[in-house]
Parts: sequence; C-alpha cells; structure tokens
Amino acid sequence: MMSLLVDHIGELVTNDPSVGEGALGVVRDAALVVEDGRVVWVGPSASVDRGTDEVLDAAGAAVVPGFVESHSHLVFAGDRAAEFAARMAGESYAAGGIRTTLAATRAASDGELGANLVRLAAEYRRQGTTTLEVKSGYGQTVTDESRSVQLAARLADEATLLAAHVVPPEYEGRADDYVRLVVEEMIPAGAPHARWVDVFCERGAFDADQSRAVLSAGRAAGLGVRVHANQLTAGDGVRLGVELGAASVDHCVHLTDADVEALAGSSTVATLLPGADFSTRGPWPDARRLLDAGVTVALGADCNPGTSYTTSMPFIVALAVRELCMTPAEALWSATAGGARALRRDDVGHLGVGARADLAVLDAPSSLHLAYRPGVPLVRDVLKDGRRG
Repeated sequence: MMSLLVDHIGELVTNDPSVGEGALGVVRDAALVVEDGRVVWVGPSASVDRGTDEVLDAAGAAVVPGFVESHSHLVFAGDRAAEFAARMAGESYAAGGIRTTLAATRAASDGELGANLVRLAAEYRRQGTTTLEVKSGYGQTVTDESRSVQLAARLADEATLLAAHVVPPEYEGRADDYVRLVVEEMIPAGAPHARWVDVFCERGAFDADQSRAVLSAGRAAGLGVRVHANQLTAGDGVRLGVELGAASVDHCVHLTDADVEALAGSSTVATLLPGADFSTRGPWPDARRLLDAGVTVALGADCNPGTSYTTSMPFIVALAVRELCMTPAEALWSATAGGARALRRDDVGHLGVGARADLAVLDAPSSLHLAYRPGVPLVRDVLKDGRRG
C-alpha cells in the first residue's frame, strides 16, 4: 500500500466534529495521512508520523473535502447561449429550451457526447469537485436514454436516469403515452446502468400522477429516487419525493409550510441549485427557512447547457452565502457533506478516518476565502482517492 502525508495544513476542514472544532471539524496546524486511497490519520502536524512514501506540503494552506456535486446534466451536445442572451433581455424561462438540446444530443455520436462529458468533468475537478453525479435526459428515446446513462455510468461517479425530463416534441399533447414508454421500455433499458431515477415534476413537464408512475417504476427496478421539484412553481414534487423516500428533492424554490414540514420530518435532502436561479433571474430558494426548520440542505452547480452552464462549486458556495443567506460554514458543509447525504454516501464529503482521501488544497489560508473571494481560482491542488489530478 502506498502512503501519503499531507502536511503543514494551516486549516483542515474535516466535516467530522469528533476530530476538530465546530460542525466543520476544523483542525489547525494539521496533517492528514492516506493509505490505499483512504484517510487513516488526522491530527496536529506536530504529532504525525512522517514515515510515509510521499509527502504533499500544504505550506500553511487550507484543505477542504472535495466538493460533492449531486446534480448535473453533462450528457448533451450543443449550447444555448442565444437562449441565455434572450433571457437576459427579458424573455422568461419555461423549460422549453430543453428541446433544443434534445435535437442536438440525438444527432451527436457517442464519442462526441463522451468527449463533452469528460471536458466538463475535468472542469469540475480543477475546481475541487471529486464526486460527480450525472443525469441522462437529453435523449428521450429508448436508445438515446440508454446510451446516455451508460456514458454517465462509465465516465462519472453516479449515474441517474432522467428520461422523464420534459415531454419530447413527438409526444406533444400525449404526456401519458410518453410516461408509458418511460415506464415500460426506458427504465428496463436504463436501470442496469444507473443508480438513480429522477423526474421533473413541474408545470410544463410532468404532473404528480405521471411523476409517481415513473418514480415507482424506477424504484421497483432497484433504483434510488430523486426529484426535480418546485423549481418554477409550487406543486406536489417535494411531498411526493418525501412520500417515496427520495434521497433528494432538488431546486426547492417555491415551498409551502407543508413542504418544509415534510422535509424536516424526513431523511430527504433539499438540494438547492442557485446557479440555475442566477442564470434564469428567478427567485432564490430560502435556505435560511429550511435550515432553521432542521432540513438537511445540499448545494449543487446543476451544470447544464440551458439554465446553469457552470462547473464551479466555489461559485455556488459564494452565491449561497451572498444570496441564500447561508453562513460560509453552512455553505461549505452543504457543498461537501450535504452533497454526500443527497447521494446517500458516507465515504465522501468528509475527511474523517475511513473516508476516501478526496480533498482540495486552497490557495488561501482559510475556507472562508471560497465566499470571500468569489470568482478567483482558489483550488491549488486536488486529490481523489489520494491521487493528484
């Protein structure tokens, strides 16, 4: 087994309160030892055994767990820059632009789709993301959804079947027929390659009954449940997700008191995606309301070509602090440990003993700089399973 010492860490965020200060488990003047890709020791630099095979000198920098992106859409072709420009000129967003990406994705080869996914995953990694969930959803034929989720499974950490993204043009006015296709053909074809099933439960996409049919079929096929919920309007998505034991309901912009109460009484994570609200000039989700109610909150970048074309989790942390009224500590936890909770993973999102050695070394003395210096490329080094790159 190869061993690695990360030494002279000015501020180490572990997200493990048993080994450090506060909810973030901060250890100062710290060191961390890795063996076989896992953390085996955390503590003061003065106490570490330096008999390791390799040493990474943090030189007083802050080290944080690698970001956990639990919501992205990276299997696509083309872009929608013109749509973004139109929206910035005052046009509204109603999910219709997804069909533009649908046509481009169907026309692209597997090689083109895979190359774009790899390019965007590399962008994520350079900015400190070490765990990446990727959804299908821009194919919406049996063949295209199956190949999309296979690419996601091969090139990312977590694959989600989002065949029920919107109703494709050829099924206009026949949403129930499309749901039947998803349930009877797309889920059986895609489930062997995915871990999750997802649906866009929203006005203009799928209603509660249609969403229930998709999620129930996915769950029966052995997939975990995720839901795009309450992004554009108040609706049934959040409570449906809680009822079905969803790991996460995502967006959560328009919430009733009943929605918040349901989330607070469940293990379902509310994943907030402020990059989408930034890009669409939509209202911001009320993170403070959720946190004060005891809801577990995650943050994601929601990289997609139409409404959040960013791979920067540090940018999302800064948005969450500035616009969602989260503290810097809450935002960092939600972008790391919160994302892990949304994926029901206990091996990532923290740097306690036994965790995967997934971490980011910042070009800064404190994790506060992630929000304090928005837009600055602060990630100096990234390790995944204890390996650079």
